[in-house]
Order: sequence, then structure tokens, then C-alpha cells
Amino acid sequence: MADLPYHETERFFMPTLTVKAKGQITLTQELPRHLNVTSGQKVEVDELPDGRLALGSATRTGSIDSFSGSLEQKGGPRLTIAQIKKITEDAWAGRR
Repeated sequence: MADLPYHETERFFMPTLTVKAKGQITLTQELPRHLNVTSGQKVEVDELPDGRLALGSATRTGSIDSFSGSLEQKGGPRLTIAQIKKITEDAWAGRR
């Protein structure tokens, strides 16, 4: 095994998972918590050259165009960038 700084068997416990008949594995409760994922969210798996897998929360894909307007409320106020900046600065300064 490669000499990696995070692989110190004296200090870390690496859980062992069992592969089921259909090729599925079940993660112990602490692993999704560590990845900050909950039921229904996606994870990414990278195959490493040494035969191991790297698991991480899936990064969301999208564009600013798909996000733009997503917080709009019908009949709500329309704020300019300058107004949003002022509100944000006031909030950070503790002003209302």
C-alpha cells in the first residue's frame, strides 16, 4: 500500500463493508455523515489506480442561468444589485 499521510492504522479505523449478491454495499452511518449527504442524495465514486475507490458527495452541475430567478417570489420585491449589497453590508455590520 502507498505511504500516504492519512493512512495510519494506529490512529484511524477503516470500516469494512460487505458486498451483497447484487454488488451493492451499505455504508455505515458515520460515512454519509462524514460526506455530508443524506438519503436520496448522490455520491461520486472514483476508481484509483491502486484498486481502491474514492467516495465523495456529488458536485452539482448547473449554470448561473438556471439559478437566476430561483429565489423569486410572486409579488415579492425586485432588488437591484446595489440594494442587495447595501442590505448585506448592513446585516454584517449588525444594522437593520
